[in-house]
Amino acid sequence: MDRRQLLTKGLIASIGFAASSLIGCTLISASKEKGKAWGYIGDKGPDNWGNLSEDFYACQSGTSQSPVNLESAVDADLPELKISYQNAPLRIINNGHTIQVNYRPGSILTLDDEVYELLQFHFHNPSEHQVEGKALPMELHLVHKSKKGSLAVVGIFLKEGQENPTLQKIWSEIPMHKSNEKTISNININASDLLPKDKDYYRYFGSLTTPPCSETVNWIVLKQPVGISIQQLQKFAKVFPMNARPVQQIERRFLLE
Repeated sequence: MDRRQLLTKGLIASIGFAASSLIGCTLISASKEKGKAWGYIGDKGPDNWGNLSEDFYACQSGTSQSPVNLESAVDADLPELKISYQNAPLRIINNGHTIQVNYRPGSILTLDDEVYELLQFHFHNPSEHQVEGKALPMELHLVHKSKKGSLAVVGIFLKEGQENPTLQKIWSEIPMHKSNEKTISNININASDLLPKDKDYYRYFGSLTTPPCSETVNWIVLKQPVGISIQQLQKFAKVFPMNARPVQQIERRFLLE
C-alpha cells in the first residue's frame, strides 16, 4: 500500500471516529440553537458566536472548524464520488440566514461505503471556503446525513458566467424576507444539475459553518466552479449581502485532494 492510500485510509478512520463520538452532541445542540440570535455582522457576528450561548462553545474553542483555506493539499488516492440525486418538487425557505431548498428522501451520496441522504442545500455569499487565500462569488452546500447520524457536505463554488437555468428555477421563487417553507409543486429540480462536470475534490474533516459549529462534518469541496450570471449574483446579494463565516485555521488536520 503506497503513501497516498495510507493517508486516505488514515483520514477516513479519523473522520469516522470523530463523527460517531460527536454526533449526539450535534443533534442536541442543533435543537437548542433554535431561537438563539446570531448573524454575520456586529455583536452577533462570527467573532462573537462562541459568547452568545454555551451551546455555541465549539465556535470559539473548536480545533476542527470550517470553512478553511484550500491550499497545500496532500495528494491522496481519493475515490470517485458516487452520487445519485432524484427529481424533487421545489421546497424553498428563507430561514433568516440563507436561502435553503429542502429535499425529499431518496437522493444519496455514497462515501466510505456509507450511504448519506441529501436533506437540503443552501447558499453563501461570498464563498466560505477559499482557494489559496481567495474567495469566489458564492458557494453552494449540499447537506447529507447517514442513518448513523454522520454528516457529509458537498461544497460547490459559484463563479460569474452565464445564467444558470437550474438556479433560475430557484431564484424565481426566492423569498425576499424570512419565511416558512413554501412548496412550488409545478417546479421540479434535480440537484445533479448543480454539479460541475469535473468532480475532482478536496476532502477534510471539519464542522458546521454556522452555530453550534459542531465538529461532525465530512467535507467534500469540488474544485471546478459552476457558472452563475451577474444578475443572479446580484439578486441573492439583495437578500443576503454577506452570509459567510471567515476561514478557520486548519490546525493539524489533513487536507486531501
